[in-house]
Amino acid sequence: MNLAPCRPTSLLLWILLWGLAFSPLSARSQSCQTSGELEDTTRTSITSAGQRYFDMAAKADVASLKLNAIPTLAADFSAVEATVKDHQKDFAGAQGTVKSAFLLETEGATPAPHAEFYCGVFGKNGQTSGSAVFAFDNLPPGKYAVVLLDATSPQGRSMFSVILQMIAAEWKLGDLYIKPAQVAGHDSDWFLARAREYKTRGQTHNAWFSYVVARNLISPLARMSTLATDKLYDESQSVRPADLPFDGKTVDLVAGTAIYKVTAVFPEVVGNDLDLIVKYQAADISNTNQAYQNDVAVIKAVVTKYPEVRDAFAAVVARAVDPTGRDYGAMLPMKDIK
Repeated sequence: MNLAPCRPTSLLLWILLWGLAFSPLSARSQSCQTSGELEDTTRTSITSAGQRYFDMAAKADVASLKLNAIPTLAADFSAVEATVKDHQKDFAGAQGTVKSAFLLETEGATPAPHAEFYCGVFGKNGQTSGSAVFAFDNLPPGKYAVVLLDATSPQGRSMFSVILQMIAAEWKLGDLYIKPAQVAGHDSDWFLARAREYKTRGQTHNAWFSYVVARNLISPLARMSTLATDKLYDESQSVRPADLPFDGKTVDLVAGTAIYKVTAVFPEVVGNDLDLIVKYQAADISNTNQAYQNDVAVIKAVVTKYPEVRDAFAAVVARAVDPTGRDYGAMLPMKDIK
């Protein structure tokens, strides 16, 4: 399944979508039920499946996960396997607790190019405390479920999420996601406070990146939005930098006599650190020595252009991406960037 990010919507569009979500036409094509709206037997079957897949992941039982996956996921299981293995330390002694579950249904004869599910009760201004919105691209007709769990261990708290698909009366694994709920012991509220602090100091880039982290730490799935994530998104727009790449547009980055086309700049958790990731276009990365030199040049140019990032990040990672999508990356600790 190709799952597209779920983005907040303007107030006017929210009102229109809210009306459409409860129209007869919409009800026939796509529907969603929250955990509280489900019958006990349905809710139990969904949450039990989510808990079962969590237990498999916590034990690093990749074979059982693959055996219980939908055919398209089982055919290319490398991403799930890597995710599970990368988070084994986080799951040592972890206890998984189901936070919420949703039942999604879509009808039709062909996959929906872009399916949106409005779950729970919406008000005149959009989302409420109990609502959620999910967005999926190219979703085949069928019955799906989303189960969100919290995983708490001595290493901290993680968000564990599974997408399920009903096949032959069984909830099969459609996809699996694991995200930290903290960075170096700091949660969303801490990063929100930093974002507001950076904003008052005029460091709009650091403020923007901190808002992004704060939102990520309360959002278990990129294709899910809630009232809390929408509020953070709306607040962050006042500091959205005009000189960063957004919506598929590139930004020119000057490094000496070279100009690099930057496609993305974003924060990312790497171990216990928060690093700044910079992606840029490259015609060729086969010469790794040259690719490394270009990465280093981009890293230094980024810190020169945005010097405030020295205060917010442990390192900068540059990734040269060629026309085929392959990339070559290099990382420099902030203390080593001169």
